Amino acid sequence: MAEGGAGKGGGEDPGKSPEQEEGAQPPVLHGAGHCKWFNVRMGFGFISMTSRGGSPVDPPLDVFVHQSKLFMEGFRSLKEGEPVEFTFKKSSKGLESLRVTGPGGGPCAGSERRPKGKTMLQKRKPKGDRCYNCGGLDHHAKECSLPPQPKKCHYCQSIAHMVAHCPHKTLTPPPPSTSSQGRLGTDLQASTSAAALPPYPQESGDGHGRSSQEVSPNSKASGSPEDPARKGPSVQKRKKT
Repeated sequence: MAEGGAGKGGGEDPGKSPEQEEGAQPPVLHGAGHCKWFNVRMGFGFISMTSRGGSPVDPPLDVFVHQSKLFMEGFRSLKEGEPVEFTFKKSSKGLESLRVTGPGGGPCAGSERRPKGKTMLQKRKPKGDRCYNCGGLDHHAKECSLPPQPKKCHYCQSIAHMVAHCPHKTLTPPPPSTSSQGRLGTDLQASTSAAALPPYPQESGDGHGRSSQEVSPNSKASGSPEDPARKGPSVQKRKKT
């Protein structure tokens, strides 16, 4: 049993492995064409194959291309319409390129476009960012070629003080505030009202005085101090009777 098992294993491995390996690998095909489109940010695109093995292909076939398959230096990409030569294979997903070169096997020309993320620093320059070391507008502090400079006031660029103690900043006149105007207005209103109020109390006082004088006789006539005196005799007379 052991010999039979060993015989099966030894008979299958040397006889099938080379053929299976050769049969499993798809044949490498040669083609030529031009770049149909290429996404520089994602790093892939498609080649429009117009000839295969020297014979024309009509209509052209799309061949997938990844930036890792491009033969060139630096940032790898393809320009739309750029002529290329390549090797490719057939896979379950379609036609995939294995190595892409320029005409004659030279390096690819590539696209001038770059991902948007690479140009973010260039967009920040017009916003007013500056180097905190030397005050330059064309670079940041980490890119400054000068040695560390003494700290300066961010308001007047003086090295004698900081922005918190800047005399130029404190001497700037404050904008006119409505609060002071409001106070002046209220003071003026108070003074004018004070000047206008005296006649009214006098008139009211006179009125009260007159009313009190006019009412006083009546009140004396009907007041409580005189009532008991007047009622006293009548009460006494009633008692006598």
